[in-house]
Amino acid sequence: MRLKDRVAIVVGAGQSPGEGVGNGRATALTFAREGAKVLCVDHNLKSAEETVALIGQNQGTAVAFRADATKDADLKAMVADAHARWGRIDILHNNVGVSISGGDAELLEITEEAYDRCMAINLKSVILACKHVIPIMREQKSGAIVNISSMAAITTYPYVAYKASKTAMIAFTEQLAYQNAKYGIRANVILPGLMNTPMAVDTRAREFKKTRAQVEAERDAKVPLRGKMGTGWDVANAALFLASDEANFITGVTLPVDGGASVQTG
Repeated sequence: MRLKDRVAIVVGAGQSPGEGVGNGRATALTFAREGAKVLCVDHNLKSAEETVALIGQNQGTAVAFRADATKDADLKAMVADAHARWGRIDILHNNVGVSISGGDAELLEITEEAYDRCMAINLKSVILACKHVIPIMREQKSGAIVNISSMAAITTYPYVAYKASKTAMIAFTEQLAYQNAKYGIRANVILPGLMNTPMAVDTRAREFKKTRAQVEAERDAKVPLRGKMGTGWDVANAALFLASDEANFITGVTLPVDGGASVQTG
């Protein structure tokens, strides 16, 4: 019960269609299992409700909330709901993100609309969510923010908006950390590597007209550790550590969860 009596907001607690569990859903389930009350936020209310139902099966406490993470008013309402419902906010976990599914592309092919959409979902959403939760955490003199970037930020990646937005998220998280340390607020960012999630694998299978097994095999072959991608649970366990008191003296950190991919240089 490492998060006993904590209140957590997980933005992106639903998931894309496909096999397995996504990072956001896995994190919401993990936080609840460890004792947190969780506001499960997603633009797809039905998917968020599915996450809540899974939490309820294990006697956890969770509520679904629909929000468009690119809209300031929605994110303001999200924070207000959690605060009014439970009286405090201890954890903000920002998990939303798109690349191919948002129309992202290489430089010579990307459209203005796809760029704006990806940047809004991947970066603006995080900045605005933090904007509304920070005053509450400052008043509490405590809080933990965990943002989900990507190994795409620090390795070669072909698509423009995803790489740019996920790299900017690292800088923003560092800024959050140093500007809010005096208030007892910690902010850290996770860089997932190749993960076996519905968004990562099933979306690519549909986009590139391959079988899921083909996409899995291609991605597994690139992972140094055991030749297997990670799962949403690997990201969730890292997020749990960073949100818990075990990481009480850790802030401003960029944590790869990548099966050793980041050490492959040269």
